[in-house]
Amino acid sequence: MAWRNMLSFCSFPNFWGNFQGRISEVELGAHTVKSHGTTVARNHMHDWLILLLLGVIEIILYIIHPFYRYVGQDMMTDLKYPLKDNTVPVWAVPMYAVLLPIVIFLLFYFRRRDVYDLHHSILGLLFAVLITGVLTDAIKNAVGRPRPDFFWRCFPDGIDNYDKWGNVICHGKASVIKEGHKSFPSGHASWSFAGLGFLSLYLSGKIKAFDRRGHVAKLCIVLLPLLVASLVAISRVDDYWHHWQDVFAGGLLGLIVSTFCYLQFFPPPYQNDGWGPYAYFRALEESHANSHLGHPVGESNVQFTEAQVVNQQTDRDNHGLISGAGHNSSSMDDLESGRR
Repeated sequence: MAWRNMLSFCSFPNFWGNFQGRISEVELGAHTVKSHGTTVARNHMHDWLILLLLGVIEIILYIIHPFYRYVGQDMMTDLKYPLKDNTVPVWAVPMYAVLLPIVIFLLFYFRRRDVYDLHHSILGLLFAVLITGVLTDAIKNAVGRPRPDFFWRCFPDGIDNYDKWGNVICHGKASVIKEGHKSFPSGHASWSFAGLGFLSLYLSGKIKAFDRRGHVAKLCIVLLPLLVASLVAISRVDDYWHHWQDVFAGGLLGLIVSTFCYLQFFPPPYQNDGWGPYAYFRALEESHANSHLGHPVGESNVQFTEAQVVNQQTDRDNHGLISGAGHNSSSMDDLESGRR
């Protein structure tokens, strides 16, 4: 008799459409930049100040000189790779690791009109990239590992020179030599995995990639940013700007930092609420609590309350439909038994 229950449930299309419409009012357009943007930014003012401080520290770390590690003549065997240009230029890194994710965040905002999601995704992304950048450049300057093409940076004419301790006496361009001592870890790899790793986590939550329904195509979308980051990291080895250990450590560093930063604002993507930020669900809980306490509520709170009422009414109606259908089924069975 299950088909009869299904027919009875589907005989109320207008009521079901009304229920779906009210739920969408809660999810879409309740918290916009215009209505809640100032409040959200003010609540996170200290976070933005810390972000600005991280940017200043990053600039300082980029300017100062790294540790000039001892480089002997016997070490030059692994440091004589040709000096090449970057396949992925430095200016392109923030374009795909920062601006591209922000564009995607904006597209989701235009669809859902959720300022919490937009603000926290941008803030989390910037924190992931800047924390990764500070850690990367701090380690670069402390380690001072020479790049695979260090020989040609130090001796552009191919004539090497060493002091009495066997250390190199470089006569190349100072800025090129300075950059030659910044091999470990790879900045391209760390920035790429920080920005695109954050984007991958964001997309996995939004499209519910781990909803246990077996849609492998969703994983392809999630893995695409990580593939781009991996190809950028590989290009650093192909260009002889980094050893393989440099890109491996940089990529791992960026991925770990991006994961921690993402989880500060969003639930894990495999959870049922992984599609939205923590702040969004807190706002719904507060509006629901205020409505029960009799506090003045706004339009979004009213919409939330209406959705709860409709949801409860739907559950009661469905229960009644199923019970009624079950009762009718039992009566027909008894009637058929009597006829026999």
